[in-house]
Amino acid sequence: MEIISLKLDETMLHNVDKTLQKHNFSTRTEFIRDAIREKLEELSREELMAKFLSFKGKAKKKVSDAELKKIREEVFDEIAKEKGWE
Repeated sequence: MEIISLKLDETMLHNVDKTLQKHNFSTRTEFIRDAIREKLEELSREELMAKFLSFKGKAKKKVSDAELKKIREEVFDEIAKEKGWE
């Protein structure tokens, strides 16, 4: 594991400390790691959604809205399983 240094203004640090207590984080480091992990997952989801949306209109077959909804849910469930989001 590598060590990094991080500077925060007093207000932000105070808010972090309040959040630590409220959400049962044991250390600032644990809180920051969790925040970074969540941000990375969010960006990954956004990239996957953009990729998914790039296929919009490319299908040759006509499908109903209900079929599209079912397909979207199945694809999202599969991606969530692969990413460990379940």
